[in-house]
Amino acid sequence: MTLQPLRRATIGVLGAVAMTALGVLPAAAQAPAPAPAGASILDAIKARGTLVCGTNTGLAGFAQPDSQGVWRGFDVEYCRALAAAIFNDPNKVRYVPTTAQSRFTALQSGEVDILARNTTWTLSRDTSLGLDFAAVNFFDGQGFMVKASAGVKTAKELSGATICVQPGTTTEQNLTDWARANNVQFTPVVIERLEELVSAYASNRCDAFTTDVSGLAATRASQPNPAEHLILPDVISKEPLGPLIRHGDQRLVDLVRWTHYALVAAEELGVNQANVAQMAASDTRPEVQRMLGKNGGLGQMLGVSNDWVVNVIKATGNYGEIFARHLQPIGIQRGPNALWTTPGGQQYAMPFR
Repeated sequence: MTLQPLRRATIGVLGAVAMTALGVLPAAAQAPAPAPAGASILDAIKARGTLVCGTNTGLAGFAQPDSQGVWRGFDVEYCRALAAAIFNDPNKVRYVPTTAQSRFTALQSGEVDILARNTTWTLSRDTSLGLDFAAVNFFDGQGFMVKASAGVKTAKELSGATICVQPGTTTEQNLTDWARANNVQFTPVVIERLEELVSAYASNRCDAFTTDVSGLAATRASQPNPAEHLILPDVISKEPLGPLIRHGDQRLVDLVRWTHYALVAAEELGVNQANVAQMAASDTRPEVQRMLGKNGGLGQMLGVSNDWVVNVIKATGNYGEIFARHLQPIGIQRGPNALWTTPGGQQYAMPFR
């Protein structure tokens, strides 16, 4: 089928908007006290007694407050896991919603300790922002969503379309690069706040919406009638997503990285939320014993208790449990985020030894 006549839209560029949604103050209004001279970020977190986690303003499956105001989602679980590793209490987290443009400033300035906000690991971000990516916790790629009624089947049929996109993201650059390479002419509708961008797409101010495929799935799931929206099969980029912290505290980078590996390794080794205590007490496999703190002193090397992985898995479950709880209900399949032991899976934990 061919593209039906498309509505033209003017480019809408919105400036930064103060974050007051759901009664949460902007990050700057809730900045934690700076670490004492010579203290590490991890030391400051321990002294404060709370982890401050920068996250999305609201993305189904990844980070969103429920009807009681409790934050839930795939990215939220990483904040909870880290708090469990540090404090043996996954609830010692304060969440600071950040936009695509404010997220890096919030982390650079110390307003948040960690950013767990579907952020793509790129060379420029890794080298020029003063930040460190800890791991890839979700392998993603950029795609397009359209109204099913438009009759569009592939992204190349979008020539002449208006396309909604967020500024300050890899998505915006990818869209421009892809369109140039494929001789696709389009008019961008550029809006910073995700909620407003989705509203623009839903109200037909743009013909297509582009972001990571996971974000498209989350947006589609939140629409009144998800079946009215089609995610096109084209994936135009690699988007390795993961948590990041400020440069300068290798101990915290290590802890965030190995918390991710613990979640993945636990799934691979059959350790889950229901059996972790039993496995810690009775499993004789050497790597399980080291990972769950029976010997090896690995937690001490990271600045936490040796049974930190037990605390993490008790709090969140393993990687597969987190994925099933938050992402599968909105239609996201494991795909490349399956374990490396599964055909096509790329999730791989470094050895616990």
